Amino acid sequence: MFGFLRRDRSKREIIINCENLETRAAVMENGRLEELMIEHPTSERIVGSIFKGRIQNLEHDLQAAFVDIGWKKNAFLHYWDMVPEDARRDSDDEADDGPRERRRSYEGREIERRFPTGSEIMVQVTKGPIGTKGPRVTAAISLPGRYIVMMPGSRLKGVSRKITDESERNRLKKILARLPVPDGMGVIIRTAGAGASKGSFVEDLERLLGIWAGIQKTAAEKPAPCCLYQEPDLVDRVVRDWMSDDIDRIVIDSKDKYEKIREVAGQISRRARSKIVLYDGEAPIFDHFGVERQVEETFQKRVNLKSGGYIVFDETEAMIAIDVNTGRHKGRGAQEEAILEVNTEAVEEIARQLRLRNIGGIIVIDLIDMKSRKHQSAVYKAMKAALKRDKARTNVLPISELGLMEMTRQRVEESLFASTYSPCPYCRGHGVVKSALGVSVELQRQLLAVLRKRDRTKPASRLNIVVHPTVLERLRREDEHFLVDLQSRFEGSLTFKSDPAKHVEFFAISDAATGEILYSSM
Repeated sequence: MFGFLRRDRSKREIIINCENLETRAAVMENGRLEELMIEHPTSERIVGSIFKGRIQNLEHDLQAAFVDIGWKKNAFLHYWDMVPEDARRDSDDEADDGPRERRRSYEGREIERRFPTGSEIMVQVTKGPIGTKGPRVTAAISLPGRYIVMMPGSRLKGVSRKITDESERNRLKKILARLPVPDGMGVIIRTAGAGASKGSFVEDLERLLGIWAGIQKTAAEKPAPCCLYQEPDLVDRVVRDWMSDDIDRIVIDSKDKYEKIREVAGQISRRARSKIVLYDGEAPIFDHFGVERQVEETFQKRVNLKSGGYIVFDETEAMIAIDVNTGRHKGRGAQEEAILEVNTEAVEEIARQLRLRNIGGIIVIDLIDMKSRKHQSAVYKAMKAALKRDKARTNVLPISELGLMEMTRQRVEESLFASTYSPCPYCRGHGVVKSALGVSVELQRQLLAVLRKRDRTKPASRLNIVVHPTVLERLRREDEHFLVDLQSRFEGSLTFKSDPAKHVEFFAISDAATGEILYSSM
């Protein structure tokens, strides 16, 4: 069935790889990876889920409540997110009309009156647990559909700011005004709604109202804490959020999921249904389409640029540091022009890498120094333009006097790197281990301390020392005279033994007669 597919026939396509422990979806443009989504079916999907929770405690200093939603850690809820009419959902489909978000300080007594400890509250997860922090939630519920986002308890009605055509905006506003939206229900028309018929919006609204009715029914029947609604799996979300006219096809390697999403796409249109294709080739689907190699590159610290320059990513718990270097780039003109060329290419690639790596939080980019304000402004504008493709909220500042570009990116879940890798148990997350010289210095320091202590009580101590073979090699070749000097000073006897099973930084000093461990480095 798959033999007729040719990579050069499609401009923009989505490749979906379904496995028992992992589902991956890659958005490709002309064979280049632009978006990557990964989900583990065995892990509970929490972002977007709606819970009936119980308020555990109120922290007035933090202006926040901690809510038990049945998760491992209590959820964090800002006071300003506790009142739906005052809260505003973070969404890539926010309307550019209607009331803006109002964040104000709440009196502790006011919150205690409205939400006493032990009371129940319906909340939606906006940010998953990251590191030692629990999930973040809001009482401003929103239910995304194919064409609209429905917001119970909100008065907001509008059109996504990403729809820029004025005539289309006016058409959609007229449709929105005629939709049978119940009182106390907000609606935003999503970007995917551009070009859709009124009937499509009506069907979407009816489906979301049905979901909301089910949520309310469950909330009335079940005690807190409990889950009332969970976002669909990755494959369904891809069809809901990504299926549009500019997607040429969606290729999937699971027959079961293929049948399911064809049915879902068929509800959109016959044309959408025809874009779903089943892959039955022998090679893994990501290998066939050249995705796997590009995915592996997203885990590398260094990313090479076509110009010969390169960028280096350093991910820490508090922030992300990105360094831009000219590398082998020579440039075709003056030095300033060459630097501009590398910096411009770098920020465009950085914007792509932020999406692929799912990096969030504070990000600092150390660009190559540019003296020209004009060039600095050009690079800043290039970054702003590149970030427009990002579904996550971003905020970037102009280049500082130190040549740094500072920005923030919405962090909803752990980064791709953090969710895929765990700290190395050997280097304990440092990325390096002590050199043989460093271990030798520490060993001799501890040997001296042991010999001094035992010299007062047990003259002529006989000690056994166990080290890694690389360290023993160093002791034999370069540091032997220091050890001989120790033996003669304290009239002791030192016997060394290597153990390749030990950590390179490990060494142990024991009494040769009793076997008592006198010192162990690890």
